[in-house]
Amino acid sequence: MKTFIDLFCGIGGFRVALEKRGLECVFSSEIDKHAQEAYKANFGDMPDGDITKIPAKRIPKHDVLCAGFPCQSFSIAGNQKGTEDPRGKLFEHIIRIAKYHKPAVLLLENVKNILKVSDGHDFKKIVKALEDCGYSIKANLLNSADFGIPQARHRVYFVCVKKASGIKVSSIQHKTHPKPLKNVLEAEVDKALYIPESYKPTLYFDKREKDLAKPWRVGHYGKCGMGQRIYSPEHVAITIKANGGGWGAKTGLYFDGKGIRRLSIAESKLIMGFNDKHIVSECNQGYKQLGNAVIPKMVETIFDSMIF
Repeated sequence: MKTFIDLFCGIGGFRVALEKRGLECVFSSEIDKHAQEAYKANFGDMPDGDITKIPAKRIPKHDVLCAGFPCQSFSIAGNQKGTEDPRGKLFEHIIRIAKYHKPAVLLLENVKNILKVSDGHDFKKIVKALEDCGYSIKANLLNSADFGIPQARHRVYFVCVKKASGIKVSSIQHKTHPKPLKNVLEAEVDKALYIPESYKPTLYFDKREKDLAKPWRVGHYGKCGMGQRIYSPEHVAITIKANGGGWGAKTGLYFDGKGIRRLSIAESKLIMGFNDKHIVSECNQGYKQLGNAVIPKMVETIFDSMIF
């Protein structure tokens, strides 16, 4: 049986995907205590903590290294300091572990903006570091809406294969008909999810977005900030975020026919491709965990592109 490790594991999106493909997780690491508890509740084992303090020799030998390494330093919602940010430097620990264990495959995920931050310098720096470790790299910019997920979520997936391993990487077969958000909306939700009437939103439906794989904005309130924009559930949802201000900052706001509201935790799990039984923390911690997660369906499809 092939084995993998799950770094910066969050709530276990990589693990859900690779266990479906018959791989065994032999090590996981996550610094956030709430995410650790959620991971343990789902998989039965508690992740180790701060990866910067874990010697590589303590980590079991493995075939695949998975890491959705912290994206805040690369995200357009962050300060975009890239690898100069302490969180951006965490990538160096992926390299440290890869050099020691030399796994056949690295599967890495980050935000779309990693391609552009520092005028592309950081992306080139990351690719060079991986190549210097002896890996061939394919960086794929993918949208979850193309995988049948009712959310527009653009992410870069690095598929890194050890040179001379004999592993081949084919094209990723992922194009599917977009599924609208309305397919997963609950009929009844907590009234606390709806914006107050005093917000006085403006709705407009005249400029319909033709592409179902793109969110369709139909209104706003206030100054039309990111967390104040209103969308139609007839299209895919906007990207779920871990942080942000405004009533709809984390999930977006949607007009469901009854009113304007953000998504529930249950709905947010579904548009991240997790089943309704997957455990996350309550309230803001749960939204944060989902906003930081990888989508299992995308990982499964990417893994399927490799021929061992």
